[in-house]
Amino acid sequence: MEKESQDGSFKRELGLLDGTMLVVGSMIGSGIFIVSADIARQVGSAGWLILIWVITGLVTVIAAVSYGELSAMFPKAGGQYVYLKESYNKLIAFLYGWSFFAVIQTGTIAAVGVAFSKFAAYLYEPLSETNILWQIKIGTDAAGAPEFFSLSAAQIVSILTIILLTYINSRGVKDSKTLQTFLTIIKILSLFGLIVFGFTLGAKAEIWNANWTDAWSTRSFNVESGSWMTIGGSVLFAAISASLVGSLFSSDAWNGVTFIAGEIKKPERNVGLSLFLGTFIVSVIYILANLMYVAVIPLNDIATAKSDRVAVVAAQHIFGNAGTIIIAVMIMISTFACNNGLIMAGARVYYTMAKDGLFFKKAASLNKASVPAWALWIQCFWASALCLTGKYGALLDFVMIIVMIFYILTIFGIFILRRKMPNAERPYKAFGYPVLPMLYIIFATVFCVSLLITRISTCGWGVVIMLAGIPVYYLTKQKELEPDKGN
Repeated sequence: MEKESQDGSFKRELGLLDGTMLVVGSMIGSGIFIVSADIARQVGSAGWLILIWVITGLVTVIAAVSYGELSAMFPKAGGQYVYLKESYNKLIAFLYGWSFFAVIQTGTIAAVGVAFSKFAAYLYEPLSETNILWQIKIGTDAAGAPEFFSLSAAQIVSILTIILLTYINSRGVKDSKTLQTFLTIIKILSLFGLIVFGFTLGAKAEIWNANWTDAWSTRSFNVESGSWMTIGGSVLFAAISASLVGSLFSSDAWNGVTFIAGEIKKPERNVGLSLFLGTFIVSVIYILANLMYVAVIPLNDIATAKSDRVAVVAAQHIFGNAGTIIIAVMIMISTFACNNGLIMAGARVYYTMAKDGLFFKKAASLNKASVPAWALWIQCFWASALCLTGKYGALLDFVMIIVMIFYILTIFGIFILRRKMPNAERPYKAFGYPVLPMLYIIFATVFCVSLLITRISTCGWGVVIMLAGIPVYYLTKQKELEPDKGN
């Protein structure tokens, strides 16, 4: 049977609004409601807190507009996987796809699922992670204390949401795009509402002034002693790197729209524009949200927010006790829409890899609704397995180191392709080339090196999993070379 063309397989049903809503919806998940607490603990002042979010916004938009050139050159399903294959070779592309399936996309889906369940427990306490449904002893730790594998109600909720969204996506892109656009518009309006009400109802001049009195003091909060300590030099550098893990994770997944380029109308124009509009909108919302936190909550309370739920503390200041329920519902909508976008986009990468013979053959098939259903369900299975770890922070470290390594390689690919394919059609060229893309590469490289030095226990495992893909790739290629023993 003749191989089906990629562009002919998918239906182009998504416009600029759909693409932009996918970018925004995939980016705004749980991070903006949670990670500012850890950033405040790490860097200890309002100035540094806001600067971390400004830096994150700038580097995210730079990366997104750089990707615009690649998306216009290769307007088909697969996105970053395709760009890496064209810039380097199949091995690098495979390592991305391997890491994408093993860690990046599925780990992000799991982390967002875990966050959804955390806030669902606000509405109904038995759904919390403290409600252990089943556990089994798996060994003892170094001190001789027993270690258990536990299954909590929160983990079950996380997995059920992933299964439900996978089912919706398997029914066709029209259903999932309608859900995505609807939920994303709701969460943008909700976040803007929280920001506006925060500034108008919850802001207090004495809190704002106190938070900005020592705006650039460099200190870190010791959770065990409950006190602040002054930091500087390499410790400050490590604190900034640790802070950026959370803010960059909160701003990640913007590239999901490139994976579904095969389903976007006029992709050479709309993918790049969706990337810019989406990342710009989210960056502005994130900076405003943090300015609102600083206007409403004393910095010490931001750093010590229960379970890092800064947005809950802010909502209580603004709306009183009803704020808890308001914010819980808002975050559940936000994380649900985020995972819908992640699940929709991720399966398209496995589809493209399978077309290249580098993933399970069944992932290359589309169902009656013209979506890669098998790829969706295998993604669902592994993301659900990662939910069983239940550790939001560890999942963040695990994911971000690999994400940044491949962002560096992809953006450097622009320089390679300018040399390799000088006459190729480029409907859009990377803004600020070569200065802005190179600035991003330098920033991201320093960030990755710092993470490997300061968080080797989690980030190191991410790198090990990525490198484990090398022998898998060559085994796959060897199998391809073996003579067919079939009929």
